[in-house]
Amino acid sequence: MFDYDYIIIGSGFGGSVSALRLSEKGYKVLVIEKGKWWQSSDFPKTIWNLKKWMWLPLFRFFGFFRLSYYRHIGILSGVGVGGGSIVYANTLPVPKKSFYTSKSWSHLADWEEELKEYYPLALKMLGADRNPRMEPGDIALKELAKDLHKEDEFKAANVSIFFGKQNETVPDPFFNGRGPDRAGCTFCGGCMVGCRYNAKNTLDKNYLYLAQKEGTKVLAESKVVDVKPLGNKNGSEGYEVAWMESTSLFLRKSGKFTCKGVIFSGGVLGTVKLLLKLKKSSLPILSDQLGNKVRTNSEALMPVTSLNKKTDYSKGVAIGSILHIGEHSHLEPVRYSKGSGFWRLIMLPRVEGKSFIVRFYKIIADFIKHPINNFKTIFVDDWAQRTQVLLFMQTLDSTLNFSERSFGLGMKTDLEGSKAPTPFIPEAQSMAEKYAEKMDGKPMMPNNEALFGIPTTAHILGGACMGKNINEGVIDKNNHVFGYENMFVCDGSMISANPGVNPSLTITALTERAMSFIPNAL
Repeated sequence: MFDYDYIIIGSGFGGSVSALRLSEKGYKVLVIEKGKWWQSSDFPKTIWNLKKWMWLPLFRFFGFFRLSYYRHIGILSGVGVGGGSIVYANTLPVPKKSFYTSKSWSHLADWEEELKEYYPLALKMLGADRNPRMEPGDIALKELAKDLHKEDEFKAANVSIFFGKQNETVPDPFFNGRGPDRAGCTFCGGCMVGCRYNAKNTLDKNYLYLAQKEGTKVLAESKVVDVKPLGNKNGSEGYEVAWMESTSLFLRKSGKFTCKGVIFSGGVLGTVKLLLKLKKSSLPILSDQLGNKVRTNSEALMPVTSLNKKTDYSKGVAIGSILHIGEHSHLEPVRYSKGSGFWRLIMLPRVEGKSFIVRFYKIIADFIKHPINNFKTIFVDDWAQRTQVLLFMQTLDSTLNFSERSFGLGMKTDLEGSKAPTPFIPEAQSMAEKYAEKMDGKPMMPNNEALFGIPTTAHILGGACMGKNINEGVIDKNNHVFGYENMFVCDGSMISANPGVNPSLTITALTERAMSFIPNAL
């Protein structure tokens, strides 16, 4: 009756989990992904290879990393088969209790109880393991923990990496031989540049790989442009999904498939954008809450560049350790592999202030007061070798609203309350200065933050949040889209509270739970 039972839009954490669990239940599944397939040998050696690294179709760049700017936020995200798993920093922390009890969704379920069996399952499937090595950036964080009298709050990170013998390829160590061969981590620091050594547990090596063995098909380099109910307007008679080739400018291939159900898993920038468009055409019953309650981890990205050229900060895994500095906040040192210094082009001295004029004045003043240190920082021999990006995250909330621009020209942001996301967090600033002392370094910040006060996040969440009814949310507590049958949202846009930590594990766990409610195929 249909071409497929389920069509999944996007192949990130939500999409790949959905693909495996639905195919195991006997359904015929298609995953449509805008980005490209990537093999280990395809990844660039450094992020200076912009054509392979960045996703900028207008310039014919079809990499796996996307940088998007809006009025109130700058967003780092992934594009490709495997979604954000290709470019994320591997960390898989379980959120603290405040996430489950947040008033934004705690009235829907006892989330700590609901997810207690799915977090361990997600950790197992993603191949989580403790980082076995402490590198200079981790040691500096441990010393900071001691100064803060929080030695017990410093821990090696739980990461999605295979730690076998370096460069030694072995049969699948995770799924009793059903998975692909793997090779031991080389600790090159290139997790976010694309793992070239087959050690990173990206989704194409676990969930998506196993889903394909169960019969799931993957259509890469294809962008979904329409989802239209067949017959009854609520989708009870199925859907027609239209797609178009995403990596061609002319003579684009296109097509349509029919299906019983649809799962939106394109991340906030994919799912919310598409649903906002479809609400004005094919899917008018969608909740008016669509695009609301978009949040980040309230983070600050704080590069600290060492003035000491004797220490190499690029070795290790992308994030090797974590320090919980309070009930609501924690720190992680982030690294790139040797030679990956593209970010130096957008760095300025770390300042703060309420207006552009004040911040601009402080930047000029910093250059005047510290000319030598600024010169050494900007023209450092190898930015990645000398820099740790200190990632500060907290569970405190500030939310935005995404809406469609006029004439369908993308999305725009507006404030939901009086408090906007900000890169100027006093606690984060204090930690950056203390950490810089350990490194003999200078704290910097991206120019969008220093000049315009627009924070940067790698963890954009919400926009299709849960609610008790269509007036409160876009989806119910089991991820069903209000108003439509057999339609789900399973990605970062479903996250209805601030986890305060890297959200990939939580997206995986919530999707595992959602898929558990779908019965086996007849």
